[in-house]
Amino acid sequence: MEVGSPQLRAGAKEGSGAVSEFSDRELGMDRAITRRDFVNGMAVAIGALGAGSLAAQSSSAYPPERTGMRGSHSGSFEAVHSLRDGTFWKNAGRVVDTQERYDLVVVGGGISGLSAAHFFRAKAGNSARILILENHDDFGGHAKRNELHMGGRVQIVNGGTLGIDSPTPYSAQADGLLKTLGVNPPELASKYRRGRGAAGAGLEGGWFFDKQTFGEDRLVVGSPGRGGRGGGAAASAWKDFLAKTPLSEAVKRDILRIQTESIDYLPGLTESEKKDRLWRMSYRDFLLNVAKVDPGVIPFYQTRTQGEWGVGIDAEPALDCWAQGMPGFEGMGLKRGGGPHMSYTAAGYANGGSYNFHFPDGNASIARLLVRSLIPGIASGGSGVEDIVMARFDYSKLDQSGAPVRIRLNSPVVRARHVGSPDSAEEVEIAYVNGKQVHSVRAKACVMACWITVVPHLCPELPQAQKEAMHYLVKVPLVYSRVGLRNWTSFRNLGISGVSSPGMYHTGVNLDFAPAIGGYTPAATPDDPIILTMTKTPCKPGLPVREQHKAGRAELLATSFEVFERNMRDQLARILKGGGFDPARDIEAIVVNRWPHGYGYEYNPLFDPEWAPGQAPHEIGRRRFGRITIANSDSGATAYTDVAINQAWRAVSELPA
Repeated sequence: MEVGSPQLRAGAKEGSGAVSEFSDRELGMDRAITRRDFVNGMAVAIGALGAGSLAAQSSSAYPPERTGMRGSHSGSFEAVHSLRDGTFWKNAGRVVDTQERYDLVVVGGGISGLSAAHFFRAKAGNSARILILENHDDFGGHAKRNELHMGGRVQIVNGGTLGIDSPTPYSAQADGLLKTLGVNPPELASKYRRGRGAAGAGLEGGWFFDKQTFGEDRLVVGSPGRGGRGGGAAASAWKDFLAKTPLSEAVKRDILRIQTESIDYLPGLTESEKKDRLWRMSYRDFLLNVAKVDPGVIPFYQTRTQGEWGVGIDAEPALDCWAQGMPGFEGMGLKRGGGPHMSYTAAGYANGGSYNFHFPDGNASIARLLVRSLIPGIASGGSGVEDIVMARFDYSKLDQSGAPVRIRLNSPVVRARHVGSPDSAEEVEIAYVNGKQVHSVRAKACVMACWITVVPHLCPELPQAQKEAMHYLVKVPLVYSRVGLRNWTSFRNLGISGVSSPGMYHTGVNLDFAPAIGGYTPAATPDDPIILTMTKTPCKPGLPVREQHKAGRAELLATSFEVFERNMRDQLARILKGGGFDPARDIEAIVVNRWPHGYGYEYNPLFDPEWAPGQAPHEIGRRRFGRITIANSDSGATAYTDVAINQAWRAVSELPA
């Protein structure tokens, strides 16, 4: 099929998103940029693309520079999927014993796995032999780093988890680990404030109303605040904003009402009774059935909760949305503070949360600091926390024979079993795939710091009740797409730094104004290259929350890079066309960080029961089994960096002597 053919131009491909008014050639689908190893669907050698150093980076030997489909990339999940489907061992061939023996093998090289190695070494001594097996081609797990080289300099952005923040204050163990690494978030936040600088001064947020959802394509520059107690500046700002939108008069009137008026929508009930009612209904139902808004209001808010919980307002309790500052509750007399029925995130943030800071590459810098601590000499530069941002890592030193700590990439584990009875065994045998060969090592102990839902497939000896509990904790799928722009003059021309696009394939578009730290220099003028962030949370409104996550994961695994790219180009062309943006000319690189297993599952009051203490799935699932313990944020039933660290500390403390 030719690029720009009527079939593609019509957006006929399943899962391709909205119909585009642009041909593929107009979108730049035929352009040779840093994105992938194929053009027009045909595999070619990278050198044949003719785009110089930019194209060469898409198959770079340095993992952070790789582009195309990142996150859970091809090669990182197929073995475990085959294991799940019962076909792996039929075709695996013999297992080769490497004769390697360790004090500890950690399955998973994310924040939790690296932290487990840190805590174990602190407990057992620097001579302890530790092997970390990681299924991806880079360490860090969901704390992934993307590097793009544009305009003669490196551009850095997170490919996964971003901030050192949490709904609750950091524990002594998590805070202590950060301090040991030299990370003091309050000091760093004060010293390296994230900001736009002079070049970004005056830029605002905006909203894009797409014709498929709202009847016409329209960009509205400016984004009003959350509202207030009726009248005043907040009401004026919302009136001005809504007047520019293509929404109907009834929808505008109801949005203005819930955003700015102080109304008690549950009169006659006590505060406790109101909260009880609100945790039993979704925010969508609250808006429709309690606040009595026009149904046309729902698309404006539907995706507002996706970034936090991975589902829209149809599947999030109204009480949680109140705690997150969403509108409609101003006159109901609800006092701030957590409640027994609120989710972990909502209850925590309602009480203030933790400190906050993020490096240019997000929490990838935390993973890099951990690796540099575990394997001295692996990184260039000094030893200060700022130096980690621009440090170049020597990946050949990750897995050196004789080193006390080794990290083995591209090595998905397919089995972990005791050598003998789990009650009396002194060793655990761990089998993993590297290339086409299955290898095995042995260790005195094993910490499973991978996705908890795959552990039952890796550890068939586990009690059935524990396996079932693990399977309950379905991961939340999400996508962080990164677009390297040759400049951002179109944003400056429009006066925007980011856009909410609730009806489109990616629901958010934002320029990345990273902090200048450790010699890193982010974009300073609109003529400079910059990285653009586009976010997507695949889910299926109307289904129970865990089923939405499963459906979203299936969608991500079935979606090609080409579909992502076409939707990204079309969306940017439509949003930015008034600023002079040309997707064929202005896009220089694309990275799609696809996370079918993204956030750890957080219990949802609408769909999950209230378990007795110690009987929740994550509590049953994380129980020690002989010489195998369980870490990762899954075993804390949420998705925050401090939780991943806390669970690593617990898993190491549970290991038998």
